[in-house]
Amino acid sequence: MVDEKHITIPRLAELLGVSRIAIYKRVKKGQIPAIKIGKTYVITDRTVASILGKRVTEKGKKRIDTAVRRIVKEYGEVLKQLGKE
Repeated sequence: MVDEKHITIPRLAELLGVSRIAIYKRVKKGQIPAIKIGKTYVITDRTVASILGKRVTEKGKKRIDTAVRRIVKEYGEVLKQLGKE
């Protein structure tokens, strides 16, 4: 088994500067993967790194690529003009 570190939801909320309730809601919706140990949810350090932007997942890369393509398609000419300035 891989030796991973975990943090609790209150600690993640503190790191992100949001409420614990906001994190709990995202965990319940499946937006933040968490493991339930007893009555406590914990989040792996890999997930935390991804949330904090230190590591981009493949899914995250695909979302970024899609967003960039859409923006270039919609605003390509404007971007070219801005690049000339």
